[in-house]
Amino acid sequence: MRHYELLVVLKPTLSVEELQAKQTFLKEILEKNGAVIAAKLEMGTRKLAYQIDKFERGTYTVFYFTAPTAAIAEVERLIRITEECIRFMTVKFENQKELGFWTKQVEKLTKKSDVSAAPVKEIVEEQPVTTEA
Repeated sequence: MRHYELLVVLKPTLSVEELQAKQTFLKEILEKNGAVIAAKLEMGTRKLAYQIDKFERGTYTVFYFTAPTAAIAEVERLIRITEECIRFMTVKFENQKELGFWTKQVEKLTKKSDVSAAPVKEIVEEQPVTTEA
């Protein structure tokens, strides 16, 4: 099992439901091909460095995962035929320094998701209700 990062840029015209469905689809593609997803980072819609398919913006999503080497070719093939995906990039982490970076990123993202999943206690101050005549 190797360590990978998959950056996908989706069309900015997708609705929130379509975007979530496409991200779920990408996650399922990875898992069906033997990948174990360690973390997912949704970076939101950003301006592209240059225009791609008449789009000046794109919605970025990054997956950190481990997978067998043979699975990557199939995953990339399926992403290429996905119309909503305007660009993607797969990065393989090999040496110790790169694997250290991959581990730090995953830890940082899992801590963020743990914090956001934890219940937040809100302090609500009650204001006295005044009625003016």
